[in-house]
Amino acid sequence: MTQNSSIGHGDNVFIDGQDLWSDLMETARFGGTPRGGIRRLTLTAEDRQVRDWFVRTCEELGCTVTHDSMGNQFARRAGQDDSLPPITIGSHLDTQPTGGKFDGILGVLGGLAVLRALYRAGYVTRHPIELINWTNEEGSRFTPPMMCSGVFAGVFTEQEVLDKRDRAGLRFGDELEAIGYRGSEPCGQHPVTAYFELHIEQGPILEAEEKTIGIVTGVQGARWYEVTVKGKDAHAGSTPMPMRHDALLAAARMIEAVSTVALSHAPTAVGTVGLIENRPNSNNVVPGEVFFTIDVRDPDDAVVQQMEAQLYDLLPQIAERSGVALEIVRIWDAPAVHFDPVCIGMVEAAAQESGYGARRIVSGPGHDAAYMARITPTAMIFVPCLDGLSHNEAESITEKDAEAGASILLKAVLKADAVFNNA
Repeated sequence: MTQNSSIGHGDNVFIDGQDLWSDLMETARFGGTPRGGIRRLTLTAEDRQVRDWFVRTCEELGCTVTHDSMGNQFARRAGQDDSLPPITIGSHLDTQPTGGKFDGILGVLGGLAVLRALYRAGYVTRHPIELINWTNEEGSRFTPPMMCSGVFAGVFTEQEVLDKRDRAGLRFGDELEAIGYRGSEPCGQHPVTAYFELHIEQGPILEAEEKTIGIVTGVQGARWYEVTVKGKDAHAGSTPMPMRHDALLAAARMIEAVSTVALSHAPTAVGTVGLIENRPNSNNVVPGEVFFTIDVRDPDDAVVQQMEAQLYDLLPQIAERSGVALEIVRIWDAPAVHFDPVCIGMVEAAAQESGYGARRIVSGPGHDAAYMARITPTAMIFVPCLDGLSHNEAESITEKDAEAGASILLKAVLKADAVFNNA
Protein backbone atom coordinates (compact mmCIF):
# COMPACT_ATOMS: atom_id res chain seq x y z
CA MET A 1 0.00 0.00 0.00
CA THR A 2 1.15 3.54 -0.71
CA GLN A 3 0.59 6.43 1.62
CA ASN A 4 -1.84 8.97 0.19
CA SER A 5 -0.84 12.63 0.13
CA SER A 6 -4.12 13.67 1.74
CA ILE A 7 -3.53 11.54 4.83
CA GLY A 8 -5.49 12.95 7.75
CA HIS A 9 -8.31 14.28 5.56
CA GLY A 10 -9.41 11.52 3.21
CA ASP A 11 -10.81 14.05 0.75
CA ASN A 12 -10.33 11.70 -2.21
CA VAL A 13 -11.76 8.60 -0.51
CA PHE A 14 -15.33 7.90 -1.63
CA ILE A 15 -17.95 5.21 -1.13
CA ASP A 16 -19.01 3.41 -4.31
CA GLY A 17 -22.76 3.11 -3.80
CA GLN A 18 -23.28 0.79 -6.77
CA ASP A 19 -20.74 -1.71 -5.45
CA LEU A 20 -22.29 -1.54 -1.99
CA TRP A 21 -25.72 -2.26 -3.44
CA SER A 22 -24.30 -5.09 -5.53
CA ASP A 23 -22.82 -6.65 -2.38
CA LEU A 24 -26.19 -6.38 -0.63
CA MET A 25 -27.93 -8.18 -3.48
CA GLU A 26 -25.14 -10.75 -3.79
CA THR A 27 -25.20 -11.76 -0.12
CA ALA A 28 -29.00 -11.98 -0.23
CA ARG A 29 -28.52 -15.17 -2.29
CA PHE A 30 -27.25 -17.01 0.79
CA GLY A 31 -30.47 -18.13 2.43
CA GLY A 32 -32.67 -16.14 0.07
CA THR A 33 -36.41 -16.81 0.35
CA PRO A 34 -39.09 -16.92 -2.39
CA ARG A 35 -40.61 -13.73 -0.93
CA GLY A 36 -37.40 -11.75 -1.36
CA GLY A 37 -36.07 -11.96 2.18
CA ILE A 38 -33.37 -14.03 3.85
CA ARG A 39 -33.48 -16.98 6.23
CA ARG A 40 -29.87 -17.23 7.40
CA LEU A 41 -29.87 -18.47 10.96
CA THR A 42 -26.58 -18.42 12.80
CA LEU A 43 -24.24 -21.42 12.44
CA THR A 44 -26.19 -22.97 9.58
CA ALA A 45 -24.93 -23.91 6.13
CA GLU A 46 -26.17 -20.56 4.81
CA ASP A 47 -24.24 -18.74 7.54
CA ARG A 48 -21.08 -20.63 6.55
CA GLN A 49 -21.60 -19.68 2.90
CA VAL A 50 -21.89 -15.96 3.60
CA ARG A 51 -18.89 -16.13 5.96
CA ASP A 52 -16.82 -17.76 3.23
CA TRP A 53 -17.89 -14.99 0.83
CA PHE A 54 -16.89 -12.39 3.44
CA VAL A 55 -13.41 -13.91 3.71
CA ARG A 56 -12.84 -14.03 -0.05
CA THR A 57 -14.09 -10.50 -0.64
CA CYS A 58 -12.08 -8.91 2.16
CA GLU A 59 -8.90 -10.73 1.13
CA GLU A 60 -9.33 -9.35 -2.39
CA LEU A 61 -9.08 -5.89 -0.80
CA GLY A 62 -5.76 -6.73 0.83
CA CYS A 63 -7.17 -7.52 4.27
CA THR A 64 -6.14 -10.30 6.62
CA VAL A 65 -9.21 -12.18 7.85
CA THR A 66 -9.28 -14.14 11.12
CA HIS A 67 -11.94 -15.49 13.47
CA ASP A 68 -11.92 -15.99 17.23
CA SER A 69 -13.19 -18.77 19.49
CA MET A 70 -16.80 -17.55 19.16
CA GLY A 71 -16.61 -17.37 15.38
CA ASN A 72 -16.50 -13.56 15.29
CA GLN A 73 -14.75 -12.58 12.04
CA PHE A 74 -12.18 -9.77 11.78
CA ALA A 75 -11.05 -8.33 8.43
CA ARG A 76 -7.97 -6.20 9.16
CA ARG A 77 -6.49 -3.51 6.93
CA ALA A 78 -3.04 -2.52 8.14
CA GLY A 79 -2.35 1.04 9.25
CA GLN A 80 0.73 3.25 9.26
CA ASP A 81 1.28 2.36 12.91
CA ASP A 82 0.14 -1.23 13.10
CA SER A 83 0.92 -1.34 16.82
CA LEU A 84 -2.12 0.86 17.49
CA PRO A 85 -5.33 -0.95 18.40
CA PRO A 86 -7.67 -0.85 15.40
CA ILE A 87 -10.60 1.42 14.70
CA THR A 88 -13.38 -1.13 14.30
CA ILE A 89 -16.58 -1.27 12.26
CA GLY A 90 -19.08 -4.06 12.72
CA SER A 91 -22.50 -5.64 12.65
CA HIS A 92 -23.85 -9.09 11.73
CA LEU A 93 -24.72 -11.31 8.77
CA ASP A 94 -27.15 -13.67 10.52
CA THR A 95 -30.88 -13.01 10.14
CA GLN A 96 -34.26 -13.74 11.63
CA PRO A 97 -36.19 -16.79 10.33
CA THR A 98 -38.08 -14.37 8.06
CA GLY A 99 -35.42 -11.67 7.79
CA GLY A 100 -34.75 -8.96 5.26
CA LYS A 101 -31.73 -8.03 3.16
CA PHE A 102 -30.48 -5.14 5.30
CA ASP A 103 -30.82 -5.71 9.06
CA GLY A 104 -27.23 -6.06 10.27
CA ILE A 105 -26.07 -6.85 6.76
CA LEU A 106 -25.90 -3.16 5.80
CA GLY A 107 -23.52 -2.59 8.73
CA VAL A 108 -21.10 -5.29 7.60
CA LEU A 109 -21.28 -4.43 3.91
CA GLY A 110 -21.18 -0.70 4.62
CA GLY A 111 -17.95 -1.43 6.50
CA LEU A 112 -16.77 -3.42 3.50
CA ALA A 113 -17.51 -0.36 1.35
CA VAL A 114 -15.25 1.67 3.66
CA LEU A 115 -12.42 -0.86 3.22
CA ARG A 116 -12.94 -0.81 -0.55
CA ALA A 117 -12.83 3.00 -0.64
CA LEU A 118 -9.55 3.07 1.29
CA TYR A 119 -8.10 0.32 -0.91
CA ARG A 120 -9.00 2.01 -4.19
CA ALA A 121 -7.66 5.39 -3.03
CA GLY A 122 -4.45 3.85 -1.72
CA TYR A 123 -5.19 5.62 1.52
CA VAL A 124 -3.41 4.34 4.63
CA THR A 125 -4.89 5.30 7.98
CA ARG A 126 -2.75 5.70 11.10
CA HIS A 127 -4.64 2.92 12.84
CA PRO A 128 -5.41 -0.47 11.42
CA ILE A 129 -9.07 -0.63 10.39
CA GLU A 130 -10.99 -3.80 11.21
CA LEU A 131 -14.39 -4.91 9.98
CA ILE A 132 -16.19 -7.34 12.31
CA ASN A 133 -18.95 -9.84 11.57
CA TRP A 134 -20.37 -10.77 14.97
CA THR A 135 -21.76 -14.26 15.55
CA ASN A 136 -25.40 -14.71 16.61
CA GLU A 137 -26.51 -11.11 16.99
CA GLU A 138 -30.14 -11.93 16.31
CA GLY A 139 -30.64 -14.52 19.03
CA SER A 140 -33.30 -16.16 16.88
CA ARG A 141 -31.68 -19.60 17.00
CA PHE A 142 -29.63 -19.41 20.19
CA THR A 143 -30.70 -16.98 22.93
CA PRO A 144 -29.92 -14.40 24.13
CA PRO A 145 -29.14 -12.00 21.27
CA MET A 146 -25.81 -10.23 20.75
CA MET A 147 -24.32 -13.33 22.29
CA CYS A 148 -20.79 -13.25 20.94
CA SER A 149 -20.19 -9.51 21.12
CA GLY A 150 -21.35 -10.12 24.69
CA VAL A 151 -18.56 -12.64 25.23
CA PHE A 152 -16.13 -10.20 23.59
CA ALA A 153 -17.19 -7.49 26.07
CA GLY A 154 -17.12 -9.80 29.09
CA VAL A 155 -20.90 -9.90 29.59
CA PHE A 156 -21.10 -13.68 29.08
CA THR A 157 -18.48 -16.37 29.58
CA GLU A 158 -17.26 -18.36 26.61
CA GLN A 159 -18.29 -21.65 28.13
CA GLU A 160 -21.86 -20.65 28.92
CA VAL A 161 -22.33 -19.60 25.30
CA LEU A 162 -20.69 -22.74 23.90
CA ASP A 163 -23.14 -24.78 25.98
CA LYS A 164 -26.27 -22.96 24.79
CA ARG A 165 -28.75 -25.11 22.88
CA ASP A 166 -31.34 -24.20 20.28
CA ARG A 167 -34.97 -25.32 20.42
CA ALA A 168 -33.96 -28.58 18.67
CA GLY A 169 -31.39 -29.31 21.39
CA LEU A 170 -28.34 -28.66 19.23
CA ARG A 171 -25.36 -27.20 21.10
CA PHE A 172 -23.83 -23.88 20.02
CA GLY A 173 -20.24 -25.08 20.35
CA ASP A 174 -20.88 -28.17 18.26
CA GLU A 175 -22.62 -26.17 15.53
CA LEU A 176 -19.78 -23.63 15.48
CA GLU A 177 -17.27 -26.46 15.00
CA ALA A 178 -19.47 -27.98 12.29
CA ILE A 179 -19.30 -24.89 10.05
CA GLY A 180 -15.52 -24.58 10.61
CA TYR A 181 -15.48 -21.21 12.36
CA ARG A 182 -14.21 -21.96 15.86
CA GLY A 183 -10.93 -20.01 16.03
CA SER A 184 -7.98 -20.32 18.38
CA GLU A 185 -7.88 -16.71 19.62
CA PRO A 186 -9.89 -16.50 22.87
CA CYS A 187 -12.85 -14.20 22.37
CA GLY A 188 -12.24 -10.79 23.92
CA GLN A 189 -8.45 -10.82 23.75
CA HIS A 190 -8.52 -8.43 20.84
CA PRO A 191 -7.77 -4.76 21.62
CA VAL A 192 -9.79 -1.99 19.95
CA THR A 193 -9.56 1.80 19.87
CA ALA A 194 -13.17 2.64 18.95
CA TYR A 195 -16.22 1.01 17.38
CA PHE A 196 -18.76 2.28 14.83
CA GLU A 197 -21.87 0.48 13.59
CA LEU A 198 -24.12 1.35 10.65
CA HIS A 199 -27.67 0.01 10.71
CA ILE A 200 -31.13 0.54 9.34
CA GLU A 201 -33.33 2.31 11.86
CA GLN A 202 -35.90 -0.53 12.12
CA GLY A 203 -38.43 2.14 13.01
CA PRO A 204 -40.43 4.92 11.30
CA ILE A 205 -38.94 8.13 12.70
CA LEU A 206 -36.31 9.02 10.08
CA GLU A 207 -38.66 8.30 7.20
CA ALA A 208 -41.49 10.30 8.79
CA GLU A 209 -39.22 13.29 9.37
CA GLU A 210 -37.52 12.94 5.97
CA LYS A 211 -34.08 12.59 7.58
CA THR A 212 -31.31 10.59 5.95
CA ILE A 213 -29.05 10.03 8.96
CA GLY A 214 -29.85 9.03 12.51
CA ILE A 215 -27.13 10.00 15.01
CA VAL A 216 -27.65 7.27 17.59
CA THR A 217 -27.03 8.38 21.17
CA GLY A 218 -27.78 5.06 22.86
CA VAL A 219 -29.92 1.95 23.11
CA GLN A 220 -32.96 1.47 25.31
CA GLY A 221 -33.01 -1.11 28.09
CA ALA A 222 -34.46 -4.57 27.43
CA ARG A 223 -35.31 -7.75 29.31
CA TRP A 224 -36.34 -11.14 27.95
CA TYR A 225 -38.25 -13.87 29.78
CA GLU A 226 -39.20 -17.48 29.10
CA VAL A 227 -42.60 -18.47 30.47
CA THR A 228 -43.92 -22.00 30.93
CA VAL A 229 -47.60 -22.54 31.77
CA LYS A 230 -48.60 -26.05 32.87
CA GLY A 231 -52.21 -27.19 33.00
CA LYS A 232 -53.64 -30.63 32.19
CA ASP A 233 -54.19 -32.36 28.84
CA ALA A 234 -57.84 -33.38 28.54
CA HIS A 235 -60.37 -34.44 25.94
CA ALA A 236 -61.96 -31.43 24.25
CA GLY A 237 -65.34 -33.14 23.93
CA SER A 238 -65.84 -34.61 27.38
CA THR A 239 -64.16 -32.19 29.81
CA PRO A 240 -66.62 -29.60 31.17
CA MET A 241 -65.47 -26.01 30.91
CA PRO A 242 -65.41 -25.37 34.70
CA MET A 243 -63.21 -28.44 35.23
CA ARG A 244 -60.52 -27.58 32.68
CA HIS A 245 -56.94 -26.55 33.38
CA ASP A 246 -56.39 -24.96 29.97
CA ALA A 247 -52.77 -23.81 29.64
CA LEU A 248 -53.38 -22.00 26.35
CA LEU A 249 -56.32 -20.00 27.67
CA ALA A 250 -54.23 -18.95 30.67
CA ALA A 251 -51.31 -18.07 28.39
CA ALA A 252 -53.62 -15.96 26.20
CA ARG A 253 -54.65 -13.95 29.25
CA MET A 254 -51.01 -13.53 30.22
CA ILE A 255 -50.10 -12.36 26.72
CA GLU A 256 -52.81 -9.74 26.94
CA ALA A 257 -51.37 -8.67 30.30
CA VAL A 258 -47.97 -8.09 28.63
CA SER A 259 -49.61 -5.62 26.25
CA THR A 260 -51.51 -3.96 29.10
CA VAL A 261 -48.31 -3.46 31.10
CA ALA A 262 -46.49 -1.92 28.13
CA LEU A 263 -49.41 0.40 27.36
CA SER A 264 -49.39 1.60 30.97
CA HIS A 265 -45.95 3.08 30.27
CA ALA A 266 -46.78 4.60 26.89
CA PRO A 267 -45.50 6.06 24.68
CA THR A 268 -41.92 4.84 25.18
CA ALA A 269 -42.34 1.31 26.54
CA VAL A 270 -42.96 -1.78 24.41
CA GLY A 271 -43.86 -5.35 25.29
CA THR A 272 -43.91 -8.30 22.90
CA VAL A 273 -44.69 -12.01 22.92
CA GLY A 274 -43.02 -13.25 19.75
CA LEU A 275 -42.60 -17.00 20.28
CA ILE A 276 -45.22 -19.45 21.49
CA GLU A 277 -45.36 -23.26 21.60
CA ASN A 278 -48.59 -25.07 22.44
CA ARG A 279 -48.59 -28.70 23.59
CA PRO A 280 -49.81 -31.20 22.58
CA ASN A 281 -51.15 -28.92 19.82
CA SER A 282 -53.93 -31.29 18.84
CA ASN A 283 -57.32 -30.33 17.46
CA ASN A 284 -59.36 -32.11 20.12
CA VAL A 285 -57.13 -31.84 23.20
CA VAL A 286 -57.35 -29.15 25.87
CA PRO A 287 -53.78 -27.75 25.87
CA GLY A 288 -51.74 -28.99 28.80
CA GLU A 289 -48.60 -26.87 28.43
CA VAL A 290 -47.61 -23.62 26.74
CA PHE A 291 -44.19 -22.04 26.38
CA PHE A 292 -43.80 -18.41 25.31
CA THR A 293 -41.32 -15.56 25.46
CA ILE A 294 -41.70 -11.96 26.64
CA ASP A 295 -39.63 -9.00 25.46
CA VAL A 296 -40.01 -5.66 27.33
CA ARG A 297 -38.08 -2.46 26.57
CA ASP A 298 -37.86 1.21 27.51
CA PRO A 299 -35.13 3.88 27.38
CA ASP A 300 -35.39 4.22 31.17
CA ASP A 301 -34.11 1.24 33.20
CA ALA A 302 -36.43 2.20 36.05
CA VAL A 303 -39.43 1.74 33.77
CA VAL A 304 -38.16 -1.68 32.65
CA GLN A 305 -37.88 -2.63 36.33
CA GLN A 306 -41.44 -1.43 36.96
CA MET A 307 -42.70 -3.46 34.01
CA GLU A 308 -41.00 -6.56 35.35
CA ALA A 309 -42.55 -6.03 38.77
CA GLN A 310 -46.01 -5.68 37.20
CA LEU A 311 -45.57 -8.87 35.19
CA TYR A 312 -44.36 -10.81 38.22
CA ASP A 313 -47.49 -9.62 40.01
CA LEU A 314 -50.09 -10.10 37.27
CA LEU A 315 -49.04 -13.39 35.69
CA PRO A 316 -49.17 -15.46 38.92
CA GLN A 317 -52.63 -14.03 39.62
CA ILE A 318 -53.80 -15.17 36.19
CA ALA A 319 -52.26 -18.61 36.76
CA GLU A 320 -54.03 -19.01 40.08
CA ARG A 321 -57.40 -17.99 38.64
CA SER A 322 -56.90 -20.35 35.71
CA GLY A 323 -55.85 -23.36 37.76
CA VAL A 324 -52.46 -23.73 36.13
CA ALA A 325 -48.83 -23.70 37.26
CA LEU A 326 -46.46 -20.95 36.14
CA GLU A 327 -42.70 -20.59 35.72
CA ILE A 328 -41.07 -17.30 34.64
CA VAL A 329 -37.32 -17.13 33.96
CA ARG A 330 -35.52 -13.94 33.03
CA ILE A 331 -33.00 -14.96 30.36
CA TRP A 332 -31.59 -11.60 29.30
CA ASP A 333 -31.09 -8.24 30.96
CA ALA A 334 -29.59 -5.45 28.84
CA PRO A 335 -29.55 -2.10 30.66
CA ALA A 336 -29.94 1.12 28.68
CA VAL A 337 -26.73 2.19 26.93
CA HIS A 338 -25.36 5.69 26.37
CA PHE A 339 -22.81 5.98 23.57
CA ASP A 340 -19.55 7.92 23.73
CA PRO A 341 -20.05 11.71 23.31
CA VAL A 342 -16.85 12.07 21.27
CA CYS A 343 -17.86 9.35 18.80
CA ILE A 344 -21.41 10.73 18.62
CA GLY A 345 -19.88 14.11 17.81
CA MET A 346 -17.85 12.57 14.99
CA VAL A 347 -20.98 11.11 13.40
CA GLU A 348 -22.85 14.38 13.84
CA ALA A 349 -20.02 16.41 12.33
CA ALA A 350 -19.79 14.01 9.39
CA ALA A 351 -23.52 14.40 8.72
CA GLN A 352 -23.29 18.19 8.88
CA GLU A 353 -20.29 18.31 6.55
CA SER A 354 -22.07 16.06 4.07
CA GLY A 355 -25.25 18.13 4.09
CA TYR A 356 -27.57 15.28 4.97
CA GLY A 357 -30.70 15.86 6.99
CA ALA A 358 -29.98 14.30 10.38
CA ARG A 359 -31.32 14.02 13.92
CA ARG A 360 -30.27 12.45 17.18
CA ILE A 361 -32.15 9.27 18.00
CA VAL A 362 -32.25 6.46 20.59
CA SER A 363 -32.27 2.90 19.28
CA GLY A 364 -35.24 0.76 20.19
CA PRO A 365 -33.63 -2.55 19.13
CA GLY A 366 -30.45 -3.88 20.68
CA HIS A 367 -27.23 -4.05 18.69
CA ASP A 368 -23.69 -5.36 19.15
CA ALA A 369 -22.70 -1.73 19.72
CA ALA A 370 -24.54 -1.87 23.05
CA TYR A 371 -21.99 -4.35 24.41
CA MET A 372 -19.02 -2.76 22.66
CA ALA A 373 -19.89 0.51 24.41
CA ARG A 374 -18.94 -1.16 27.69
CA ILE A 375 -15.31 -1.56 26.63
CA THR A 376 -14.53 1.09 23.99
CA PRO A 377 -15.78 4.47 22.66
CA THR A 378 -18.75 3.61 20.47
CA ALA A 379 -21.38 5.21 18.25
CA MET A 380 -23.98 4.16 15.68
CA ILE A 381 -25.42 5.53 12.45
CA PHE A 382 -28.98 4.88 11.28
CA VAL A 383 -30.53 5.21 7.83
CA PRO A 384 -34.28 5.01 7.15
CA CYS A 385 -36.14 1.88 6.08
CA LEU A 386 -39.45 1.79 4.26
CA ASP A 387 -42.40 2.12 6.67
CA GLY A 388 -40.00 1.42 9.55
CA LEU A 389 -40.32 -2.28 8.72
CA SER A 390 -37.67 -4.77 9.86
CA HIS A 391 -37.44 -8.43 10.91
CA ASN A 392 -39.60 -8.97 7.85
CA GLU A 393 -38.89 -10.27 4.35
CA ALA A 394 -40.32 -7.04 2.91
CA GLU A 395 -37.66 -4.93 4.64
CA SER A 396 -36.52 -2.23 2.18
CA ILE A 397 -34.11 0.70 1.91
CA THR A 398 -32.92 2.84 -1.00
CA GLU A 399 -29.55 2.57 -2.69
CA LYS A 400 -29.07 6.29 -2.08
CA ASP A 401 -29.59 5.97 1.68
CA ALA A 402 -27.29 2.93 1.87
CA GLU A 403 -24.54 4.97 0.21
CA ALA A 404 -25.21 7.94 2.49
CA GLY A 405 -24.92 5.80 5.62
CA ALA A 406 -21.67 4.23 4.45
CA SER A 407 -20.29 7.66 3.57
CA ILE A 408 -20.99 8.95 7.09
CA LEU A 409 -19.41 5.77 8.47
CA LEU A 410 -16.28 6.42 6.40
CA LYS A 411 -16.03 10.04 7.54
CA ALA A 412 -16.55 9.10 11.20
CA VAL A 413 -13.86 6.42 11.00
CA LEU A 414 -11.39 8.88 9.48
CA LYS A 415 -12.16 11.41 12.21
CA ALA A 416 -11.58 8.73 14.86
CA ASP A 417 -8.33 7.77 13.18
CA ALA A 418 -7.12 11.37 13.46
CA VAL A 419 -8.17 11.86 17.11
CA PHE A 420 -7.74 8.64 19.11
CA ASN A 421 -4.38 7.50 20.53
CA ASN A 422 -2.98 10.86 19.45
CA ALA A 423 -0.47 12.08 22.03
